[in-house]
Amino acid sequence: MRQFVFHVTVAMIADSHFERLGLPRRFRLDLAALEATYLARSRVAHPDFHSQATGGEQRASEALAASLNEAYATLRDPFRRADYLLGLHGGPSAAEHKQAHPAFLEEMLDLRMQIEEAKMAPDSPAQANLEKLLAQRHESMMEQTAKLYDQLDQLAGDSPGRRAILVKIRQSLNTTKYVQGLLRDLRAD
Repeated sequence: MRQFVFHVTVAMIADSHFERLGLPRRFRLDLAALEATYLARSRVAHPDFHSQATGGEQRASEALAASLNEAYATLRDPFRRADYLLGLHGGPSAAEHKQAHPAFLEEMLDLRMQIEEAKMAPDSPAQANLEKLLAQRHESMMEQTAKLYDQLDQLAGDSPGRRAILVKIRQSLNTTKYVQGLLRDLRAD
C-alpha cells in the first residue's frame, strides 16, 4: 500500500503550481480549497511518511514536499500568484516592462513627500492615515488585477486583445509593487 501511495505522490509533480495542487489555472482561487489541498498532499508527500523507503524514494519525497511548499507559498499570496500566472500566460516580466500605470506615475512624487513628512512625526495621525490610504490602494490594485484576469479568462488564446491585457496586468503589478515599497518605507524606522 505504501508503495502505491508513494507513486501517487510522485504523480503530483506537475508543470505548474496550479496543477501540482490540483487547482484551476486562474487568479481567483478558493483559499480554503488551496489550503485543504496543500495539507492533504503534503501529508502524503511528507518525508517522514517515507522514512523506511529507499534512498531514491526519500529524495523524491523531499523534492515533492519542497515543490508543494513552493507552490503553496506562491499561490496563497495574491501578488505572487498574479505574477506567476502572468508568466504562465506569456505576459511581460517586470524586467521587460518596468512601467506602472501612467496615472499613478504622477502621484509617486507626492506620495514620497507625504511619507517623508509623516516619518518626521512618527505615530502621528498623518502617518496612520497615509498607511491606511496606501493599504487601500494596494487592495484596489489587486482587485484591478483580478478584474483584468477575469477579462483574460474570457478571451481565446489567440485573441488580438490578449497581449494588451497582459501588459495592463504587468502595469498593475508594477504599480502594486511600488505601493508595497511605499508602505515598507513608511513603516521603516
